[in-house]
Amino acid sequence: MRYLSLGISPCPNDTAIFYGLISGHVSLPGISLRLRIEDVDTLNRLAAASLLDITKISLHAYGHLRRDYVLLRSGAALGRGCGPLVVAREPLAPESLSGLRIAVPGRLTTASLLLQMYGVAPSCLEEMPFHAIEAAVAGGKVDAGILIHEARFTCESRGLVKVLDLGIWWEDLTGLPLPLGGIVAKRCLGHPTLALVEKAISRSIDGLHAAPAAARDFIRRHAQETDDAALDGHINLYVNDFTRHLGEDGEAAVAEFFSRAEAKGLLPPCPFGLFG
Repeated sequence: MRYLSLGISPCPNDTAIFYGLISGHVSLPGISLRLRIEDVDTLNRLAAASLLDITKISLHAYGHLRRDYVLLRSGAALGRGCGPLVVAREPLAPESLSGLRIAVPGRLTTASLLLQMYGVAPSCLEEMPFHAIEAAVAGGKVDAGILIHEARFTCESRGLVKVLDLGIWWEDLTGLPLPLGGIVAKRCLGHPTLALVEKAISRSIDGLHAAPAAARDFIRRHAQETDDAALDGHINLYVNDFTRHLGEDGEAAVAEFFSRAEAKGLLPPCPFGLFG
């Protein structure tokens, strides 16, 4: 038996995607997965330290780790209308964000890189846990903040105002879906293992679509929001056709993301291929 560490976030899309594998309904012959559930910023740091064999990761973090990890074509968080939201307590013009204090959910999150690609200086960004950003904005600790995960669906009901949808900005700029995160695996695992894991993730997603209620308790146990409407909205948005397999548009979006970030000097160039 080969033991491999698997890192996922507690977000509903990750727990939904991997429920089949974690529960044993989807098999990985000859492989036993050791699960670790952490917020995405922690997963980024663990991958940077090469402590996880397979893990969810921000595309921003992956941009620094392409030498050691490959991106799997299954399990990605990528799509249209799913971008991080910049919110504030009162209406602001997007062009006024430079110079403000803006909370971001980690230095290596894709949300942070997108805001820098938009033109906001790194010195404006203040790191904090993603689940603390909504309250920090509402309480005046920062001028604005980037919301990801379930908070995208609840912020307006809590009195916050949308300043900028970074997903719409990206789609208008490129015409492509927005790549946010993906599942990476160590290159040293070898192509047969990488292909086996990739196919197993696809089967786990197929199982979710066939019996969505089966994973509900597991998803709710780890989520920040337990309201069914918020959970369903999150899963329906982030678990899509690109999640099962990136396809040509998905791969093009990832390549464009890295090309633009490298051109702005926000990511180092890398000669290694993106995919396993």
